Amino acid sequence: MSITRLTTLPNGLRVVTEAMPGLKSASAGLWVLAGGRHERAEQNGIAHFLEHMAFKGTARRSALQIAEEIEDVGGFINAYTSREATAYYARVLEADVAMALDVIGDIVLNPAFHDADIETERHVILQEIGQALDTPDDIIFDWLQEVSYPDQPFGRTILGPEERVSSFGRADFQDFVAEHYRPSQMILAAAGAVDHDAIVAQARAMFGAITAQANSSFAPARFLGAERREVKDLEQVHFAMAFEAPAYRDPDVFVAQVYATAMGGGMSSRLFQKIREERGLCYSIFAQAGAYEDTGQITLYAGTSAEEIGDLVRLTAAELKRAAEDMTEAEVARARAQIKAGMLMGLESPSSRAERIARLLAIHGRVPTVEEVVARIDAVSTADVRRYAEALTGAPAALALYGPVAAAPGLEEIRAELAR
Repeated sequence: MSITRLTTLPNGLRVVTEAMPGLKSASAGLWVLAGGRHERAEQNGIAHFLEHMAFKGTARRSALQIAEEIEDVGGFINAYTSREATAYYARVLEADVAMALDVIGDIVLNPAFHDADIETERHVILQEIGQALDTPDDIIFDWLQEVSYPDQPFGRTILGPEERVSSFGRADFQDFVAEHYRPSQMILAAAGAVDHDAIVAQARAMFGAITAQANSSFAPARFLGAERREVKDLEQVHFAMAFEAPAYRDPDVFVAQVYATAMGGGMSSRLFQKIREERGLCYSIFAQAGAYEDTGQITLYAGTSAEEIGDLVRLTAAELKRAAEDMTEAEVARARAQIKAGMLMGLESPSSRAERIARLLAIHGRVPTVEEVVARIDAVSTADVRRYAEALTGAPAALALYGPVAAAPGLEEIRAELAR
């Protein structure tokens, strides 16, 4: 049986661990509650750039030494930036947890920010931006985010625009760290073969001297919705649509997840069956739900030919509308089972466990038990899902289209279909 423990240091940094008996490895990392939405317009892309710079060297280690120290013991180290957090984490064997945490603490607290390294990594990120622009089913989600939350930090791309990335320097990174990398916005999480008391002692040594500060603020997200069409000579039209969904702590957050899963979460889902299996209008179609601090999104995606985009969009609207009338008990039960299975299967990995406890602690200030989460999923009824589907048909929406889009219905036409 796993055991979760939480300790908060005097300066506000939280240390949360989940011991998993029988494992010989562990995942440990630092989750900093500062991401894309914490950037000002002139900083767009700096949180992600900063994540890259952490691996370029410190006062104690070169970039090669950072990689070698982890990989010499067979482990791996990585990081990611999201809209609300930046995570630095490693997976190692039990005997190497202290070393991994020392490396992570070093790269977060003591990045060198050498000018030559900044220029090298700038070029890498510009290549990453270029790759995203060349990947239609990737870049369309950035555009969908922009038209869902126009002219807001929450709507901006994580990578940032080329002109911003091209201008960041050492002082910009130092300013962002000083503003947002505060102890109360940091969660050190570890799962697997871990010793909570030893990790707390190491956290005190590494982070305890940092002065406590109030959390930095960010602008609230306001889902407004608009449309963006990008014409390009591609083989397919890429279609993405979004509706606002519940935030993390909204009572309907699991209703939205069950709804999205029933609509487009797998091969048995409504959209897959109706649009791909019955009509053959696409290869890929799905729906998913995401939740954040003060907002959320139901996202739909499909790719199809220029000649068939009209049929695909109209059928999608019809299925969204029909769900409010005849969503079945069997569909809801299947969606609940998919969500629970995905969560429970993920818990077999210490990396997933560490991320889970960090994320839930950030959301709730505590770590709900697995049984508590399962109970909330099981509590979602067919009536709840139908009610949610009904509300969605009249809700604001956003639309992004990319490719040969001339024949694609617009946002107002789609909303009119939903409102009939």
